[in-house]
Amino acid sequence: MKKILVAILAICIAAGLQAKTTYKYYPKTELRPDKTVFLYVPNQKKEIKNALKSIDDPVQAKKVETLALTMAVESGLDEPENMFDPNGATLNINKYARFDIYFPKNPNGKMFVVCPGGGYNCVCHYIEGSYAADWLTEHGYTVAVVKYRLPNGHHSIPLTDVQTVFRYCREHQAEWGIEKVGVMGFSAGGHLAASASVLYDDDATRPDYSVLFYPVISVTVPFGHVYTGQKLIGNYNQMMAENPDECLRLINRYQLHRQVTSDTPPTFIVLTSDDKEVNPLNGLSYYESLLKHGVKAEIHCYQTGIHGFGFDYYKFNPNDWLGAARDDFFATLERWLNTL
Repeated sequence: MKKILVAILAICIAAGLQAKTTYKYYPKTELRPDKTVFLYVPNQKKEIKNALKSIDDPVQAKKVETLALTMAVESGLDEPENMFDPNGATLNINKYARFDIYFPKNPNGKMFVVCPGGGYNCVCHYIEGSYAADWLTEHGYTVAVVKYRLPNGHHSIPLTDVQTVFRYCREHQAEWGIEKVGVMGFSAGGHLAASASVLYDDDATRPDYSVLFYPVISVTVPFGHVYTGQKLIGNYNQMMAENPDECLRLINRYQLHRQVTSDTPPTFIVLTSDDKEVNPLNGLSYYESLLKHGVKAEIHCYQTGIHGFGFDYYKFNPNDWLGAARDDFFATLERWLNTL
């Protein structure tokens, strides 16, 4: 009887340990990062260990580092991270904000800082992060996928995180053999990537090139994505009642087609005509501003593909929303990148 009880106890313990190490959703790629870097976790082994246990994310590197930075602005998101769908969409990213670095087998000297989308409400870091890294590393690009803090109405937070990643990559650029560092973003992550491209602080935070997938560019009517804007800035009606000048200032700041200058980096934009989530006029307005300022730019608008097709292509999904246009897209993107 004693042996039976011991065996049962061992099974229960094993089941409990399994529950702690099993995630609900896994990516469809076996690729894992070479390094995971936390931005704000204190530089203590216990804190780093707790961070790794706390995040609802199987995409982690064996090599882990923390920058141990102090948050200048708090988002107020205190709930634990929660991945709620197979795309890797994760809520409540805050104190465990991080980025995953992937090194290719045959590096080409170029790098991407990748900003997944999610309406500034979540971060969809499988189809717009891990899968992007899978394709990019196969083509020689070093990649940093950013799991940035969600703003919860504190507008400076996501861009601060992305600029931190840029500074880190610039500091290691020579060590990694990187000549150029660009940015890639999807939907609200496209808004973040475009923000990095027009609201940079200095040479270190300015991308060398930009690739935008179905980006949010405007955050107000007539064609902007108001939901994304209010997640970034706050409730417009409430802000207009309390401080209309500040509300209008922030809305204007994040109307990114108005922030383009001749120094905005070369940009590649891909849209679909049937996108009912983010009006293609967002990307078109940005492209128009790029042309007005003499910035090297290229845009492609496919007939179908709806919203959010990302890198969820036939390698991972037989029902690729971009369909027959996928190979054309890959060839076009690769050709454009080779011109940089």
